[in-house]
Amino acid sequence: MNSILILTVLIIIFALVFDFINGFHDTANAIATAVSTKALKPRHAIIMAAVMNLLGALTFTGVAHTITKDIVDPFTLNNGSYVILAALISAIIWNLITWYFGIPSSSSHAIIGSIAGAAIVASGFDAIKWSGFTKIVQALILSPILAFTLGFIVYSIFKVVFKNNNLGKTNKRFRRIQILTAAIQSYTHGTNDAQKSMGIITMALIANGYASTSEVPFWVQLSCAIAMALGTSIGGWKIIKTVGGKIMKIRPVNGVAADMTGAAIIFGATFLHMPVSTTHVISSSILGVGSAHRIKGVKWGTAKNMLVTWFITLPISASLSGIIYYLIALFL
Repeated sequence: MNSILILTVLIIIFALVFDFINGFHDTANAIATAVSTKALKPRHAIIMAAVMNLLGALTFTGVAHTITKDIVDPFTLNNGSYVILAALISAIIWNLITWYFGIPSSSSHAIIGSIAGAAIVASGFDAIKWSGFTKIVQALILSPILAFTLGFIVYSIFKVVFKNNNLGKTNKRFRRIQILTAAIQSYTHGTNDAQKSMGIITMALIANGYASTSEVPFWVQLSCAIAMALGTSIGGWKIIKTVGGKIMKIRPVNGVAADMTGAAIIFGATFLHMPVSTTHVISSSILGVGSAHRIKGVKWGTAKNMLVTWFITLPISASLSGIIYYLIALFL
């Protein structure tokens, strides 16, 4: 077995590990509101999320194309295998750190920052396709802002429409509806997040001469879908607690508004082939709903911690992957 094949297999393994971790790290956000309002029992919510993530991951590949070709050029990338391997190790480390502390951080920020950081150390700033990279960063920045705004608007409409309804009966109805909205949000999560690993594996196949286009092979799509579904089945309980209860006290009517908002923004990004942070979109939609419900009811300390993580993830992961790339290139 030659060294290129070994590196390719190693990258595929690490990409699937990243996808698996992404499953229990990020998918917790998609079901957090449904669990916190008791619309679904935790185990039922996780099983549903695993199935819906699997279906979502098998439906689209546009985001994978963006990851493959819009950050760096896999056809010309210097030491492409080392860059991709370093990026995956960096993103996995950051995801595990934030999961351990129960911080809802972004796997998208982590992997995109990691690819950029390792590529810059390998080939300089010219290695980055700045037009594509800038569009991706813009999507990462704008999507949570849009989620906050839309969440605020949707819940404000709910308040007007249901202002004369009995609160208990309204929440009882919305608890049933929330099962559907949580399922939809889990599906949209799969349409965006699982594709990042698909794009990385495809990038490695191109860099090592095993593929000639950015089309995602079906075996890659299926492998990543299964890895994310398996990760989802474990459940990220620490992050569920943060998103489901430490941002605001969520009632079913709040949960439905937040789920609808998050699903709409994520699916819109998938339709536009843009990777976004599903973590920050969902958390921001909850913040928007909470602000419309009662601004003093939002736990802004938690929101501040999430905002700090939002800003630091990309530069930290870029720096970490640059260091890891240097060490890999030094010893391999």
